Amino acid sequence: MVIGACVTRVTLLFSTLIRAREPQTRYALFAGALILIMTGALSGCAVYDTYEKCGFHGCPGDAKITAVVRSQLNQCRFLEPNAIRVQTLNHVVFLEGVVSSGLEIDTAESITRKVPDVARVVNSIVVSTSR
Repeated sequence: MVIGACVTRVTLLFSTLIRAREPQTRYALFAGALILIMTGALSGCAVYDTYEKCGFHGCPGDAKITAVVRSQLNQCRFLEPNAIRVQTLNHVVFLEGVVSSGLEIDTAESITRKVPDVARVVNSIVVSTSR
């Protein structure tokens, strides 16, 4: 059902693109279609594939990986507790948050990579300029 929705969104955008008569409108719609394909529509399909593989509660071991990563990050003295949000999906750990230095970003990623069963780390931590 989700895959059908992904295909429907893309098909609708491309059919609008084909009917557009003005070149500027056509280029704008083409850019929109490309962005939609690259970000929104296909990411929903990828999540659905993981759901099919792992079920509603995630893959076995994801919750444990998240707990271990959070514990390790909270034990690091110079990382602010709970400044980094941790999520795991199919053994891929997603790090998000705001820290005060690039060293903290590198440290958090390094700690996460050392946790057993982590397949990959997606690091979206940013440095705050106002801290």
